[in-house]
Amino acid sequence: MVLRRLLAALLHSPQLVERLSESRPIRRAAQLTAFALLQAQLRGQDAARRLQDLAAGPAGSLCRRAGRFRDAFTQELRRGLRGRSGPPPGSQRGPGANI
Repeated sequence: MVLRRLLAALLHSPQLVERLSESRPIRRAAQLTAFALLQAQLRGQDAARRLQDLAAGPAGSLCRRAGRFRDAFTQELRRGLRGRSGPPPGSQRGPGANI
């Protein structure tokens, strides 16, 4: 509690904040943060552009791909469930049931 108050008092000091902002580690952390944010923004814009291009392609292309993905996913899920032996995890009750 005392440490929290001391830290809050120090961080509310304009002179200390100014000196910290001029320090090399804080400046480097700010540079890395800005770089990461810019990269994430550029990647998001690129992904949005590719998605728009994909949707603007031949009519129904995106719907067909989504349908194929859904069918393949459900087929693999069913195949995986059929290959399992025994009840699904968590269906047993009582102490030591899942051991």
